Amino acid sequence: MRLLHTMLRVGNLENSLRFYCDVLGMKLLRQKEYPEGKFTLAFVGYALESQQAVIELTYNWGMDHYDIGTGYGHIALGVDDIYNVCSSIKSKGGKVTREPGPMKHGSTVIAFVEDPDGYKIELIQIKD
Repeated sequence: MRLLHTMLRVGNLENSLRFYCDVLGMKLLRQKEYPEGKFTLAFVGYALESQQAVIELTYNWGMDHYDIGTGYGHIALGVDDIYNVCSSIKSKGGKVTREPGPMKHGSTVIAFVEDPDGYKIELIQIKD
């Protein structure tokens, strides 16, 4: 078994694709509209779905926002240079909600960013 994808419901597919592709550097791997069901699926990631897990962005036509709830935590991405990545995210209009620094009660350097729908993405400095 392996993890295939994580699904997020989004209120504006174009804004979400700009964030995940232009700000975070993922690629749009595939996208399909389902007119009978009135929804669109877009899969984004850093590699092909056959190689690693990706994110499925689900846009239900006519829905412009969702309540995230208290059960959702975050998606985590490993990065080589967290300070430069956060700077790049901000320069592209992304929202850094926690600047890079050591996590509480530990030494791992982390930061948090937020997508257009309010979903949290944790950035974790990859150790050599």
